[in-house]
Amino acid sequence: MDRDRASAALLVAATVAAVVWVNSPVGHSYGAFWGTPVGLSLGSASIQLTLHSVVNDALMAVFFFAVGLEVKDEVTIGQLSERARAVVPAAAALGGLAVPALIFLLVAGRSGDAHAWGVVISTDTAFLIGALALIRPRHPARLRVFLLTMAVVDDVGALTVIALFYTAHLRLGALLVAAVTVGLIALVRFLPSGRGPVYGVLAVVLWFALHAAGVHPTLTGVAVALLIPVFAPRRRDVENVEALTRAFRQSPNPRYAAAATRGLRESISINERLQVAVAPFVSFVVLPVFALSNAGVPLDAGTLRGALRAPLFWGVVLGLVVGKLVGITGATALVDRSSWGRLAPGLRLRRVAGGAALSGIGFTIALLIADIAIPEPVAAAQARVGVLVASVLAAGLGWALLAVVDRWSPPVAVGKTLLRPFDAHRDHYRGRPDAPMVIVEYGDFECPFCSRATGSVDEVLAELGDDVVWVWRHLPLVRVHPHAREAAEAAEAADRQGRFLDLAQVMFARQDHLEREDLLAYADELGMDVDRFAQDLEDGDVSRRVQDDVDDADLMDLLSTPTFFVNGKRHVGPYDAASLVTALRAPLHETGTTAPVAG
Repeated sequence: MDRDRASAALLVAATVAAVVWVNSPVGHSYGAFWGTPVGLSLGSASIQLTLHSVVNDALMAVFFFAVGLEVKDEVTIGQLSERARAVVPAAAALGGLAVPALIFLLVAGRSGDAHAWGVVISTDTAFLIGALALIRPRHPARLRVFLLTMAVVDDVGALTVIALFYTAHLRLGALLVAAVTVGLIALVRFLPSGRGPVYGVLAVVLWFALHAAGVHPTLTGVAVALLIPVFAPRRRDVENVEALTRAFRQSPNPRYAAAATRGLRESISINERLQVAVAPFVSFVVLPVFALSNAGVPLDAGTLRGALRAPLFWGVVLGLVVGKLVGITGATALVDRSSWGRLAPGLRLRRVAGGAALSGIGFTIALLIADIAIPEPVAAAQARVGVLVASVLAAGLGWALLAVVDRWSPPVAVGKTLLRPFDAHRDHYRGRPDAPMVIVEYGDFECPFCSRATGSVDEVLAELGDDVVWVWRHLPLVRVHPHAREAAEAAEAADRQGRFLDLAQVMFARQDHLEREDLLAYADELGMDVDRFAQDLEDGDVSRRVQDDVDDADLMDLLSTPTFFVNGKRHVGPYDAASLVTALRAPLHETGTTAPVAG
């Protein structure tokens, strides 16, 4: 949140600086500076730009690249990969796109500015999250995730609008070059190494091709980002890095150092690495420079009088402030009360309304579309004034709504406390059931980090002995571990023959082999009745037993494994043995109480 807050503060400062600059005695230098010609030439080919277009066309391509990386990550392994979690914020985003556009057309549609409806459709993600960080509502995590997910869909919609409605005069030759370049970018993932520089070179080629084709070149960022692969860390990659690091520790030399460094880098998808690398540049360079170059609107009496009389101004203000609030809140309420989806635990509609109001801050893409859609200087200035006024009003309205909700209906923290206490008659556990310390792990048999956590658990049990009991509960993350659900059900089937922990140990050791035939082979290896085991795998009660744990995890909004609860409280931080032992002992020393256990 600190970076979000700092980024938002810098954006505000850049916006204020632009407004002060253009309205100062040297205000004429604002347009002159950003209109400075910039030319690029290669042989007989040349391209003529200005500093302003370098920012809007080139730097903003980096912004959209960051947005595209986030979209790809969310759709592949994140919030948007699960229908139930994605439906509500996705519907909210669509409502937040459609209703503002309708309000704009109702207000300004007859004024000759109907083509500028795209100005009001998008939310500024950076300002939105930054404003949330500055306002600091109670327990903002659930609202923040909802708004981020919604903003991803919102950005996709805005980019689609730019591509479909604000692109004209296409040149087929350059467009063909762009298409071939996109195909080459899609093949880069198959290179054994050196993919980063190749992506960079092809991205530059694609930018020039789109610019020459008449397509807004900022779409380069999205196209490249969506073609970059993303994946969750794989067990074999993590183990390979560990082996390489061990080899380097035993025999430090440049070859092992290079191999370990490469292994560490390759174990994380290039998408995630790029998100981390690009985010600071976007937050602290691209967006502030964009604000400085685009927010300079003359606020003299004549401009303000003209804006207040212009339907375009009021269409922008009402579209962003009223349209976003009504569209997002209304769509959320509609879907949440239907069978299509539901809000995350602990997130209420009234808090969504506060976030919806903040979503009226439409700064970045709103100003960009205004620059594309409105060539007439006076009308463009009126639209920019409308965006600035709407952003201030939306921020104030969002702050007021969240403050009222926090005061009269404060949110409840979700997932901080164990929902269901340890029950020795139902749960799977190791240790003495009446032990004073309880550690509950929500895990996944295909998760490499859960496998590694078993070593920590063994050390904890060895150190604390009869003073601690370890409890396992199922949380199969099927979106990234396709065999996890069946593995959990296999463990439950094994429990009917008293071999839950034995099969769990085997599955953790052989996580890359969890197909049905593998599970049957493990049952045979452990001396179980294989026919009975296979029959129990088909028993609905076994599936429902796993689902009970999954439902508990869902109510606590647990999204990753392993997740530990120590003496009834969620453990946040490292889960090595020393950290877990410290956490287990701390409550006993501080309060003298024992962990919750079902009677």
